[in-house]
Formats: sequence, structure tokens, C-alpha cells
Amino acid sequence: NEFVRCGAKVVLLDLDADACDAMVEEVKGMGGDALALGCDVTNDESVGAAAAAVEQAYGGCDVLVNNAGILRPGKLEDISMADWQKLLDINLTGYLRCSQAFGRSMLARGAGAHVHVASIAASEPQALSGAYSPSKAAVVMLSRQMAFEWGPRGIRSNVVSPGLVRTPLSEAFYQAPGVLERRAQAIPTRRICTPEDIADVAVFLASVRAGHVTGQEIVVDGGLSQTLMS
Repeated sequence: NEFVRCGAKVVLLDLDADACDAMVEEVKGMGGDALALGCDVTNDESVGAAAAAVEQAYGGCDVLVNNAGILRPGKLEDISMADWQKLLDINLTGYLRCSQAFGRSMLARGAGAHVHVASIAASEPQALSGAYSPSKAAVVMLSRQMAFEWGPRGIRSNVVSPGLVRTPLSEAFYQAPGVLERRAQAIPTRRICTPEDIADVAVFLASVRAGHVTGQEIVVDGGLSQTLMS
């Protein structure tokens, strides 16, 4: 919604096409222009078809926000190779797959921005989360590599790393009694991050106001990662 408020034409990609359709209706209710596309980021043909549809509808992509992700909990000694590979294929390889497909039109024009959503788990190991922390650490380096290689061709690449955020993926944690209060108390700002907090930073990184910012990671966690000494 923040991109819509800034006047952007928004394309929503998700395995859940119905959820995308519902969000498009919300965007149109705001007076925005949006397109919903079912897409599997683990499938080359699916991502390629989505990129072609965006090219046809809007003449290409100016900003890509990579945000697909899953969590497969488990100890490292127990996690199956299938779960490990599935998580990496979505959380890491899916980002590259989308950046390649949607980045071609950017590279051809010599302009564009990629914003990759990682996590504070990229730098702080997250217990019992299998490949999650390694995948997010790799996303940060993927973005830096992209900034290095594509910067001379007009492409910027940056990372937003959220802390504790209340989303559908994490909602189950917050349903347990007392979890919300305990987690909020551990954060210097005394509140859980919202998706809007992340969107605000993503919009900044995508905009001309960040025109000379690339290869960077912005942590949005209310100061949680600075509380080690507490």
C-alpha cells in the first residue's frame, strides 16, 4: 500500500492467486493501479511468465521487492535435506531467479532498484530454524554482489532486515499467552514491528531519495539487535 500511495503501479506475485486478487481490489479501492499474478518463485517458467506479463502490461519493471519466504523449524542435526533445500530454493534462489527475470528490462534501460527482505537472523543465529538464518545471511551477500556487478549498469540493490514482525508467518507465536508482551518488553521501542514499518524503508530504498545508496542493509527492529548488554 505504501508504494501505491507514492503513485507506483504495483504487481503482486504469490502462489496464492486469490489472495493477490483480494489485495488488487484493495489497491483499486485506494485509486491505485495493480495487477495480480500467480507465481511460483521456485519455477523458472512461472517467474519468466510473470516477468513477460509485467513487460506487456507496464513496459517493464522499475523496482523489484523480493519478499517470498518460508520457515522450516528444526535442529540442524535433524532437518531433512528436502526441507533444507526447499527453504533455500524459496528464500535465496527464488530471489536470484526473480532478480534475473525482472532485472533484464532494468539492465536494458540502465536503471532500476532491487529491494530484498532478509532478517536480523542474517547476522544473529535463530535457534531451531534450520536453514532460515543461513538463507537470510546469503540474501545479504547476494544483494551486495548484485550491487557490485550491476551498479555500473544503473541498478541499485539493497536489503531490509526486519526484527520481530507480526505477520501471518509469525502470528502463531503471538497467540501463545504472554508472548506479545514479553517480546515487546525486550525491544527498546517497546513494540513489535509492523509490516508498514518495513514498507516505509522499502519505499525509501526504491526511491530517488536513495539514489546513491546501494549494497547496504537497513535493519528495522526497534533497536532489538542493540540489546546484547541488557
